[in-house]
This record gives sequence, structure tokens and C-alpha cells, in this order.
Amino acid sequence: GSNAFPMRWFGFGFNAFGQINGEKLAEGVTSPTELTSHADGRHARTGCKVHFLLLSGPTLNLPLVPGGYIGAKPPFYRSLSPHLKAKSLALSAEHAVLLGASGAVYTWGLGRHGQLGHGGLTSEEEPRAVEALGGMPMSYVATGSWHSVCISDGGDLYVWGWNESGQLGLPSRGLRKALQQQGNPHAADICLEGGMQIKSPQDGKCEEVFISIQAFPALLDVSPSCELMAVSCGSRHTAAVTTTGDLYTWGWGEYGQLGHQSLMSTDEPQCVEFFREQKMRVIDVVCGPWNTFAAVKEEVA
Repeated sequence: GSNAFPMRWFGFGFNAFGQINGEKLAEGVTSPTELTSHADGRHARTGCKVHFLLLSGPTLNLPLVPGGYIGAKPPFYRSLSPHLKAKSLALSAEHAVLLGASGAVYTWGLGRHGQLGHGGLTSEEEPRAVEALGGMPMSYVATGSWHSVCISDGGDLYVWGWNESGQLGLPSRGLRKALQQQGNPHAADICLEGGMQIKSPQDGKCEEVFISIQAFPALLDVSPSCELMAVSCGSRHTAAVTTTGDLYTWGWGEYGQLGHQSLMSTDEPQCVEFFREQKMRVIDVVCGPWNTFAAVKEEVA
């Protein structure tokens, strides 16, 4: 077996207000940096507003206002279904994703970017089960500003919603165009390698398929040989932890929030090599809108 040092926290991404390093203010920190001061915390979640809420008890009653948003107190109080038992809840500014005690996933709120996962762009004022995930118990849910993700009991990742910046890990036309406009010499190669290929019925030539909005949950193969144990979403990026302790990130990276020592964005999950090189095992991840924080333990043989 092996021993491990106490948990340590590393951050990368937006740091204009000292979220990562209070002594060296900078808009972007591109490589994981150990936090200068931290408590011996066990669990954390962050975001523009309420991002993640742990719930317990046999029945969940949430105060709602018209449009599916959460209110602080009555007179806007309205209970949800008495049969709906919750395990956890993830919130963005526009929508909510609830993980039921049975492993079922429910969503409601605005749906104009497909973030509810019901196959359309309409909004829902009441929790509605994501039918595409029926029969597959989930263990983890998270939300970005306009996208949603969940992890199954078997460690598979499902993604849906807006993909303009590649935050779903699916081929993004908007991201490829942005790379080309920035004069990235590898943009064409990235485009050829990343896009899904289909044959045109007219001439038989291969054409690329890009995904701007994924209105149904899609299975994303983050790491072929590993299952996932945790996931978190920033505004337009996603980070996931494997059971082997690796951290993968993808999506919008212009503040360095992907941790790949650059300001590049990507629509393909990429391992944050820093932790491998330092022989560190990532055990949890928490995303702010434009930054990422990882909890690690250093393995000692």
C-alpha cells in the first residue's frame, strides 16, 4: 500500500482579485498553483450565485418563484412533488439540475441552450425527469452557465446543453473559428482531427459535424481506461476527476482555467499533466466561473 500526505489545494485560472494567489494578482494563472492559505476543508463549491447544495431528508421542498428560480422565503414558496426525494442539487443562474435519491435526474428553468436535456429548447417551471437517462442511476450532477453534466454509478459522464466553447467536450465550430481567427497555426489540424466525419449523400465526400447545442444527454469518453468520480463546471468549461486520480479539463480557457500552461481553449478533454508530473493524486475538483480548484494528495510509495 501507500501513504498520503494531508489534502492540499491548487488553483488556476482567473486571479484578478487574488482568488488563487493574493500576492501576485493576474488575470490568468495558467498552471496549477498551491493556494497561499487554506483551511482543512472537506468540501467546497463556488460560483456566481448558489452553485451546489447538499440536501438530506426524506422529502425536498424548495421555495420557487415563477420561471423556475429559487427564492429565499415565502410568499413565493411553492413545494415540489411530495414524491420527489433529493440527494443533491446543482444550480446555475438560469436552470437547476436535481439528483434524486434513486439516481434519477430532474431539470427545470430556462432551456434555450438545451441545458435541460429534454430534446428541445423550451423552459420548464417544474422538475422534469430527463427521460434519456432513465434506467441509468446517476451519482453526481453539476451545471455550468448553460450546460449540464452528470456521472453514472458506473463512472460514465453524460453532457448536454451549450457547446459554443467546447465545454461539452464535443466538436465546436465556434471554438475552431475562434482559433483560426487568432492565427493559431494548428487550428486546421485540430479541426481535421476533432470533428466527427460523415459522408455527404451527394458526392460521397467526408464532411465535419459540429455541435453547438446538444439538447439530449450525450455519453462523453473522457478517459478510455478510467471511470470518473467527480465533475464540476465553470461558466464555459468543465473539469472531471478519474478514479485513478487524474484531472481532465476542457472548454473555454482564456484565463488559464484549464491548467494546461496556456490560454488556449479546447473541445477535447485533456489531462492536466502537472499533477502527474508531481506524483499527486487529485481527489476532488471545484470550478468557479473562470477558474478551477483541485484537491490533491501526494502519493508516497
